[in-house]
Amino acid sequence: MKFQCAALLAAASILLTGCAKVQNEQQEAETQHIIDIAEIGIPDPTQPETEPPPQPSSIRFLAVGDNLIHSCVYHTAENHADSSKSYDFHYCYQYIENKVKNADLAFINQETVICNDEYEISGSNLNFNSPVELGYDLIDVGFDIFNMANNHVLDKGSDGMRATLDYWDERQEQNDNVVVMGAYRNEEDMQNYRITKVNDITVGFLGYTEHTNGYHLPEASEMIIPYLEEETLIQQQITELAEQTDCVIVSAHWGIEDSHEVTDEVKDLAQKFVDWGADVVIGTGPHTLESMEYLTREDGSQGFVFYSLGNFISGQTDNFNMVGGMGEFEICKDESGVMTIENVTLTPLITHYESNMSDVRVYPYYLYTNDLVNSHFIPYSPAGTAKRWNWDVINTIIEQNVPEEFLCLAETKDQPNVFKQAE
Repeated sequence: MKFQCAALLAAASILLTGCAKVQNEQQEAETQHIIDIAEIGIPDPTQPETEPPPQPSSIRFLAVGDNLIHSCVYHTAENHADSSKSYDFHYCYQYIENKVKNADLAFINQETVICNDEYEISGSNLNFNSPVELGYDLIDVGFDIFNMANNHVLDKGSDGMRATLDYWDERQEQNDNVVVMGAYRNEEDMQNYRITKVNDITVGFLGYTEHTNGYHLPEASEMIIPYLEEETLIQQQITELAEQTDCVIVSAHWGIEDSHEVTDEVKDLAQKFVDWGADVVIGTGPHTLESMEYLTREDGSQGFVFYSLGNFISGQTDNFNMVGGMGEFEICKDESGVMTIENVTLTPLITHYESNMSDVRVYPYYLYTNDLVNSHFIPYSPAGTAKRWNWDVINTIIEQNVPEEFLCLAETKDQPNVFKQAE
């Protein structure tokens, strides 16, 4: 009996030892399984997640100058509209639409007010009010940054400016991407800086004008138009906005009308803007194409200035008013957060119209043809010009005002960058 009990105890011991061995082997297998999972890159759910390191990013930015809607421009839109609308401006912008749509952000100086049907439509030099369809069509073409700080913002007085602000507020309610700056309802509205974010880059916008054609807001008005002479305000705003964003873009409506000269006053002010923190200055106002360059700060960093992009479209009648520019550049941010302006180009734009100033539209240089050159209806030309409009006139304006390093005459970079000549 004692032997049997001992045998039973021995058997039980063997059984328990075997079970422990099996259990240990299972634990080892499970441990090996976890190791194998880690080795193939599956994250361990018990470990806290880590944020990925910052990656370089960029924004493709496009800018054009004065969208000057003379009566011949809106009559063109009227003549090309179908029964569903009174005006259709797509005809005017059809040849640059693909470029605008391909940009991440696209800026335009909206030179004329849009008073929301509160005033009669008009298109004379000192009394503009454009059809409400214009803003809809510009947004549809691809523009999303609209500047109001220019000399025509008070063409319909303070009530016209208020009506225009109402109009753009409605467009912003319908489209979150639309940014409007340069004219404000009150101090609070002006200090509510316009900031947008694309591709993990924040961009802020400010707009200033040299004058408003002698018109002024009533003293009792809360509305504000920032003027270029208010340098203390400008420095404050640029500095504050630079602290809140990766990139600051300033629109400046300045210079001598109908002149390609960049004055010393404009150059000095542009340098101040960059020193205060502006990364790009977009100049408009002279209705002519002017030069462009990088400006350097004391710390060695740089900003870029387009002194004047000229007209985007207009019904003006001089050769020099017909050639404007489409500026393009990249806002680049590297892994450490350093921001730079790179790959700056300027594509010449040409405003074209037929006899009696009909069918007004804008062409990029690479789409303009000999047939169009020969059919352009310009009533007169500057003194000393052999012909009112030809390739020599066009090319001379471009060569004298666009530095070669920024000039882009072709649609893509892999095409030859050469001037066109008459056949």
